[in-house]
Amino acid sequence: MSRQRETVVIRRPVRAESIPDGTVIELPAGTRAQITQALGSSFTVYVEGYLLRIAGVDADALGKEPPAPLVIPDNVSPEDLKGLVWQTLKTCYDPEIPVDIVALGLVYVCDVLPMDEERFRVSLKMTVTAPGCGMGEGIAQEVQDKLEALPHVGQVDIEIVFDPPWDRSMMSEEAELMLGL
Repeated sequence: MSRQRETVVIRRPVRAESIPDGTVIELPAGTRAQITQALGSSFTVYVEGYLLRIAGVDADALGKEPPAPLVIPDNVSPEDLKGLVWQTLKTCYDPEIPVDIVALGLVYVCDVLPMDEERFRVSLKMTVTAPGCGMGEGIAQEVQDKLEALPHVGQVDIEIVFDPPWDRSMMSEEAELMLGL
């Protein structure tokens, strides 16, 4: 599969996470980079042989606009919350693969449980594509931030699990088609 890459010059120092180990580095202004993915709320860039993830809030460092914020309905009912949770999960992407975490099959369990009359606890079990992937915490933090912004969500618990181990058979047909598999 051919991917379009856009070459940019980093405009200001910016924090980036190394893929796949999650090591945080700072890219200095003037660094040349190629944007390989701009999905969800972050950018994946290629710099001097390394893949790095840059948060969407730092889009200006790439000369880009921040990704559009998630549109959250004002009047979502508690009954509709689980659907909104799944919709939100579909806006989170693995930084190496241009497919959302739901289509990749990374979300194993998603429970929406009442806390009181108006608030709910979202409990997730999710995995990563490889046990040694250091991006799990970064993806989980993105998921947590987005879910905590939803109406009626009072608590979000995310557990990263490795059993069963992820494999390609867990991807949706849509994901396989997107990846040309």
